[in-house]
Amino acid sequence: MNRALRALGPQAAIGTVVEAWPDAVGETIARNAWPARFQRDGTLVVHARDAVWAFELQQRADEIRSRLPDTPALRFVPGPVPEPGAPTAVAEPEPGAPTATLEQAARAAAWAAAIEDDELRRVVARAARGSLSRRPVDRDF
Repeated sequence: MNRALRALGPQAAIGTVVEAWPDAVGETIARNAWPARFQRDGTLVVHARDAVWAFELQQRADEIRSRLPDTPALRFVPGPVPEPGAPTAVAEPEPGAPTATLEQAARAAAWAAAIEDDELRRVVARAARGSLSRRPVDRDF
């Protein structure tokens, strides 16, 4: 599991940045800009509500970056920003999506058991259950 998480590269740190974001930038900026992803070079891409917000925040990038641990650079781009008070839970599966068997669910839980963070362990186990419950696709390559 650790090898799989390391394969994510800088993306593995997005949870830490998302958690620190509101305190680092303040309520007004957090309502109008939100961390989206890391690029391979470690640059944090932040979605802003519109191009005006993206431009203004890019002008303050050095100031904001100084408040975020281990973030070498920031890039602000227009993109989706979560609404205040929006639930952060993962969406439920589509109706008709395959359901994991008890054996598949146990296997997924075993894979995720070594993860210390409760939320991450839950998300990884859910993703593994979903993956195991899908039937293999036969493809000719």
